[in-house]
Amino acid sequence: MDNLQHRYSHLTDQIPQTYPNQIQTETSFLIKRKTQGPNCKCPPLPPLYFSHDMSAPRIFISGDWRGRKRGNPIEEEEEMVRRRRRSVLLLLLALTVLSPLVLYTRRLSAALNPIQPVGIVFSEESRESASKSTEPDSQEFLLRKAGEHKNRVLSEATAADSARSEDDDLIEQVTSKEGEDDGLATVSVDQQQITTASQQRSASEASSLENLPEQTSMENSLEGNKDGALLDTRIRNIRDLLIKAKVYLGLGAIRANPQYLKDLRQRIREVQKVLGDASKDSDLPKNANEKVKTLEQTLIKGKLMQDDCSVVVKKLRAMLHSAEEQLHAHKKQTVFLTQLAAKTLPKGLHCLPLRLANEYFSLDPSHQQFPNKEKLDDPKLYHYALFSDNILAAAVIVNSTVLNAKHPSHHVFHIVTDRLNYAPMRMWFLSNPPGKATIEVRNIEEFTWLNASYSPVLKQLESQSMIDYYFRTHRANSDSNLKYRNPKYLSILNHLRFYLPEIYPNLHKIVFLDDDVVIKKDLTSLWSIDMKGKVIGVVETCGESFHRFDRYLNFSNPVIAKNFDPHACGWAFGMNVFDLAEWRRQNITEIYHSWQKLNQDRLLWKLGTLPPGLITFWNKTLPLNRSWHVLGLGYNPHVSSRDIERAAVIHYNGNMKPWLEIGLPKFRNYWSAYLDYDQPFLRECNINP
Repeated sequence: MDNLQHRYSHLTDQIPQTYPNQIQTETSFLIKRKTQGPNCKCPPLPPLYFSHDMSAPRIFISGDWRGRKRGNPIEEEEEMVRRRRRSVLLLLLALTVLSPLVLYTRRLSAALNPIQPVGIVFSEESRESASKSTEPDSQEFLLRKAGEHKNRVLSEATAADSARSEDDDLIEQVTSKEGEDDGLATVSVDQQQITTASQQRSASEASSLENLPEQTSMENSLEGNKDGALLDTRIRNIRDLLIKAKVYLGLGAIRANPQYLKDLRQRIREVQKVLGDASKDSDLPKNANEKVKTLEQTLIKGKLMQDDCSVVVKKLRAMLHSAEEQLHAHKKQTVFLTQLAAKTLPKGLHCLPLRLANEYFSLDPSHQQFPNKEKLDDPKLYHYALFSDNILAAAVIVNSTVLNAKHPSHHVFHIVTDRLNYAPMRMWFLSNPPGKATIEVRNIEEFTWLNASYSPVLKQLESQSMIDYYFRTHRANSDSNLKYRNPKYLSILNHLRFYLPEIYPNLHKIVFLDDDVVIKKDLTSLWSIDMKGKVIGVVETCGESFHRFDRYLNFSNPVIAKNFDPHACGWAFGMNVFDLAEWRRQNITEIYHSWQKLNQDRLLWKLGTLPPGLITFWNKTLPLNRSWHVLGLGYNPHVSSRDIERAAVIHYNGNMKPWLEIGLPKFRNYWSAYLDYDQPFLRECNINP
């Protein structure tokens, strides 16, 4: 009490004198309340009261305050207790609220961020494109190869993943032969060919596959490809499902249940009927979803009947091995037959020269000549060189050039052919003149100066070893360069391009055209290009690795390795502009002869005319815009239609020429559009588009 009074007296000394009476009254009430305890019948405290802030006690008077320090041990102790209780209560509340959040967030993060996703990865082979998407398919564990999709089952990341990484790409393609009864195949497996370690690993793989959801992938795919990332996913998944069903047919546990086996075969037939010849998802009938789901449910029942999942993996491995052998054999056969078809002259093209020759020799000699001979040596006109024995191909080139030319009368075509096709070629253009354009047809035998003593390549072409090289079809199966073994390379027509200055001595510039091109735009701008001292204008083919120099030349030979860059850009014959004046000045023909002599034993290159062209015109080429010359229409079905529309010249390089049955149908119309199939000679020989 004394202490309280002392503190009160000390405090009153610091309070303004306007409040002494009020403070004394309030203080006496406070002292009385503290001394009598809870039994005190004291009136309520007046507006003046003390702050409970222990660090800086203050006195508040009627809501106002003055910065006067003041201490009250009893109230401070009570306040401390209340604060502790509040802290404990807040802590408990925090634990109650935050604990579920922490636990749920942790579980959610694990679900949203798995170490390794579960699904199937599809990949496509290109050309353009693309490149590139993932489609979940937990039910399938088959991979397809050679132009088809590849599937891979990805399990969650575990320590065993590294041990199984070598087998991720195990199943690449599965095919089967039709059975005698129901068109379904069963494959016997030699159990002793698989080691114990392989069995254990297979069982582990199969068990991990068993844990994946059964119907997720197929149901998702049957709903359609909503993201548009993959095309025809339903077709692919249905085919994979059929392969899996056929595997089940050969399992012992399945065959021991006749009723289930019968049911499974019925489901397979239903799905095969639904699939039919469909190649796109849009071709599938409306009941496809129902039939596929029924087959899935049947497979689920069979899965429950199968005890040893490693048997499935063994069977798939056996099927894979068999399919790979068949695929390898079919590839070799395809290459051989494609090459044979490219060499073979269609019946219509054999008939046409005979009919034309017969008609030509029945003409009066005065009617066998072409007009406008004075234009043949005029350097101010636009001259084209075409060396071919294919009448229809020459007709398409002339027609397409004239139809797209701004001034057809300024264009001159110089055609050189062999003795057999000389009369038919002349007869065709006599009966089908190219409008106002000028045309010349010559026989290669007129060039008496072109003989084996002058041209090293002629001497090589006449050698028995060269003839054997190009006609040795009975050994084609072991030849990796079969597609290049075409007897057309034996024809001197194919090598005339290296003698242009000698053939046309009065011309300064000429455009060379292969007989498998189509002209889509006016080409007169080529004559106004500044050649900058170069001899030949070319469109480079740097986009693909197989068009580099090391693809055509033997860089293991020191002569080649010392003079050329293996990674240099290749280019293509087909549409090329030649500066004949610069050719003569640099004596290019002699360079060509020197390299042909070095390659007498075919140790520098073996194939065609492009390799010697790359060597002869090394550092003498002027790159042209790619739109001048678009290649690949004779082997690549993925050539962009946009590139074709923008191109001045399209080139059917490859074995699939547009006049052959093996030609790519999607590109044939660009070529056939410049032929009149109502022409009598074509009708008589049954030549149709």
